Amino acid sequence: MLNSVQSVASYVVPSKPLFSSNDKEERAEGSLREEGEEQAQKEQVQELSRIDSQVKAHESAHIAAGGGVVKGGASFSYTAGPDGKMYAVAGEVPIDTSTGEDPSENLAKARQIRAAALAPSDPSPQDYRVASTATMLEVRARMELNKERREEEGFKAYARIAEPQNQEQIAPQ
Repeated sequence: MLNSVQSVASYVVPSKPLFSSNDKEERAEGSLREEGEEQAQKEQVQELSRIDSQVKAHESAHIAAGGGVVKGGASFSYTAGPDGKMYAVAGEVPIDTSTGEDPSENLAKARQIRAAALAPSDPSPQDYRVASTATMLEVRARMELNKERREEEGFKAYARIAEPQNQEQIAPQ
């Protein structure tokens, strides 16, 4: 019966002695490797936590400066850390860059868009693109306002020319 138990247990005699002179070194190396992996995981969690804080602060700055041009809350892309927690690694805030009918309104809106886009201390390339779009919107609004002013001044000048200087000129002689 003893033979059948050994066979079921699949007992295998180790090919090397249970305790060799290298065994302590191998255990120490394994322990160092585990400590190194734990340290690397801690550093990765710290880095992910730092990135998460940066991303959330960045998007919060857009929202705080955006006022009426922000159309919704921030959305984030997440990655799982070695600790099983989710960390934000990217984000975005929707900003309305459409134009209205009134150039004065567009001018104010362009300024608000640019302020929202450049609010974070570290604007991204996309933030600069949105700010550039706002600058173009502002330029167009200024051109429209200048055109309206010129037309208004032209009408006033025409009215001055067309109106008689005094009543004597009107009355027939």
